[in-house]
Amino acid sequence: MPYDRTVRPTGTFEETVEAVRRALADQGFGVLTEIDVQATLKAKLDHDMEPYLILGACNPPLARQALDADRSVGLLLPCNVVIRADGDQVIVQAIDPATMVTLTGADAMAPVADEAARRLEAALVTVAEGGA
Repeated sequence: MPYDRTVRPTGTFEETVEAVRRALADQGFGVLTEIDVQATLKAKLDHDMEPYLILGACNPPLARQALDADRSVGLLLPCNVVIRADGDQVIVQAIDPATMVTLTGADAMAPVADEAARRLEAALVTVAEGGA
Protein backbone atom coordinates (compact mmCIF):
# COMPACT_ATOMS: atom_id res chain seq x y z
CA MET A 1 0.00 0.00 0.00
CA PRO A 2 1.51 3.35 -0.99
CA TYR A 3 1.75 5.72 1.94
CA ASP A 4 2.72 8.86 0.07
CA ARG A 5 1.55 11.31 -2.53
CA THR A 6 4.38 12.51 -4.76
CA VAL A 7 4.86 15.30 -7.30
CA ARG A 8 7.90 16.41 -9.27
CA PRO A 9 7.59 20.15 -9.83
CA THR A 10 9.86 22.26 -11.98
CA GLY A 11 11.99 24.88 -10.30
CA THR A 12 14.88 24.92 -7.91
CA PHE A 13 14.88 23.34 -4.49
CA GLU A 14 14.56 26.75 -2.82
CA GLU A 15 11.71 27.83 -5.11
CA THR A 16 9.91 24.56 -4.41
CA VAL A 17 10.27 24.94 -0.63
CA GLU A 18 8.64 28.37 -0.81
CA ALA A 19 5.91 27.10 -3.16
CA VAL A 20 5.15 24.21 -0.78
CA ARG A 21 4.90 26.57 2.20
CA ARG A 22 2.48 28.84 0.33
CA ALA A 23 0.38 25.96 -0.99
CA LEU A 24 0.11 24.39 2.47
CA ALA A 25 -0.88 27.73 4.00
CA ASP A 26 -3.54 28.19 1.31
CA GLN A 27 -5.02 24.84 2.42
CA GLY A 28 -5.05 25.81 6.12
CA PHE A 29 -1.83 24.06 7.16
CA GLY A 30 0.82 25.67 9.29
CA VAL A 31 4.35 24.35 9.51
CA LEU A 32 4.97 23.27 13.10
CA THR A 33 8.32 21.59 12.58
CA GLU A 34 11.12 21.83 10.08
CA ILE A 35 13.98 19.37 9.89
CA ASP A 36 16.87 20.10 7.55
CA VAL A 37 18.15 16.53 7.25
CA GLN A 38 21.05 17.56 5.02
CA ALA A 39 22.36 20.09 7.57
CA THR A 40 21.73 17.79 10.54
CA LEU A 41 23.61 14.84 9.06
CA LYS A 42 26.46 17.12 8.04
CA ALA A 43 26.71 18.65 11.54
CA LYS A 44 26.30 15.40 13.48
CA LEU A 45 27.98 12.84 11.23
CA ASP A 46 29.98 14.92 8.72
CA HIS A 47 27.87 13.16 6.08
CA ASP A 48 27.19 14.89 2.77
CA MET A 49 23.85 14.33 1.07
CA GLU A 50 21.42 16.06 -1.26
CA PRO A 51 19.03 18.75 0.03
CA TYR A 52 16.32 17.04 2.11
CA LEU A 53 13.79 18.97 4.17
CA ILE A 54 10.94 17.59 6.29
CA LEU A 55 8.07 19.97 7.07
CA GLY A 56 5.60 18.96 9.78
CA ALA A 57 2.31 20.42 8.51
CA CYS A 58 -0.72 20.82 10.75
CA ASN A 59 -4.29 21.89 10.06
CA PRO A 60 -5.51 22.61 13.62
CA PRO A 61 -9.23 21.82 13.09
CA LEU A 62 -8.38 18.51 11.43
CA ALA A 63 -5.79 17.68 14.09
CA ARG A 64 -8.38 18.29 16.79
CA GLN A 65 -10.90 16.03 15.06
CA ALA A 66 -8.30 13.29 14.68
CA LEU A 67 -7.29 13.56 18.34
CA ASP A 68 -10.93 13.51 19.42
CA ALA A 69 -11.36 10.26 17.47
CA ASP A 70 -8.21 8.63 18.88
CA ARG A 71 -5.84 10.32 21.32
CA SER A 72 -2.98 8.04 20.25
CA VAL A 73 -3.13 9.38 16.68
CA GLY A 74 -0.73 12.08 17.85
CA LEU A 75 1.95 9.50 17.07
CA LEU A 76 1.11 10.07 13.39
CA LEU A 77 0.89 13.87 13.56
CA PRO A 78 1.76 16.30 12.10
CA CYS A 79 1.42 15.42 8.42
CA ASN A 80 4.98 15.21 7.11
CA VAL A 81 5.85 16.76 3.79
CA VAL A 82 9.29 16.00 2.34
CA ILE A 83 11.04 18.19 -0.20
CA ARG A 84 14.17 16.57 -1.56
CA ALA A 85 16.56 16.74 -4.45
CA ASP A 86 17.01 13.74 -6.71
CA GLY A 87 19.71 14.62 -9.19
CA ASP A 88 18.51 17.65 -11.15
CA GLN A 89 14.91 17.06 -10.08
CA VAL A 90 13.03 18.15 -6.97
CA ILE A 91 10.55 15.76 -5.41
CA VAL A 92 7.76 16.69 -3.02
CA GLN A 93 6.12 13.92 -1.02
CA ALA A 94 3.30 14.11 1.51
CA ILE A 95 2.11 11.37 3.80
CA ASP A 96 -1.19 9.87 2.69
CA PRO A 97 -3.55 10.59 5.60
CA ALA A 98 -5.37 7.32 4.86
CA THR A 99 -2.53 5.68 6.78
CA MET A 100 -4.13 7.10 9.94
CA VAL A 101 -7.25 5.05 9.26
CA THR A 102 -5.30 1.95 8.31
CA LEU A 103 -2.97 2.08 11.30
CA THR A 104 -5.52 3.07 13.94
CA GLY A 105 -8.42 0.99 12.66
CA ALA A 106 -10.67 3.84 13.84
CA ASP A 107 -13.57 4.34 11.43
CA ALA A 108 -14.15 7.80 12.95
CA MET A 109 -10.77 8.78 11.50
CA ALA A 110 -11.93 8.28 7.89
CA PRO A 111 -13.67 11.64 7.34
CA VAL A 112 -10.74 13.50 8.90
CA ALA A 113 -8.24 11.59 6.76
CA ASP A 114 -10.35 12.21 3.65
CA GLU A 115 -10.41 15.96 4.27
CA ALA A 116 -6.70 16.11 5.08
CA ALA A 117 -5.96 14.11 1.92
CA ARG A 118 -8.12 16.44 -0.17
CA ARG A 119 -6.27 19.49 1.17
CA LEU A 120 -2.79 17.97 0.84
CA GLU A 121 -3.59 16.82 -2.69
CA ALA A 122 -4.76 20.34 -3.59
CA ALA A 123 -1.50 21.76 -2.22
CA LEU A 124 0.56 19.22 -4.19
CA VAL A 125 -1.35 19.92 -7.40
CA THR A 126 -0.72 23.64 -6.94
CA VAL A 127 3.01 23.01 -6.44
CA ALA A 128 3.20 20.63 -9.40
CA GLU A 129 1.49 23.15 -11.67
CA GLY A 130 3.79 25.93 -10.50
CA GLY A 131 0.87 27.99 -9.22
CA ALA A 132 1.92 28.50 -5.60
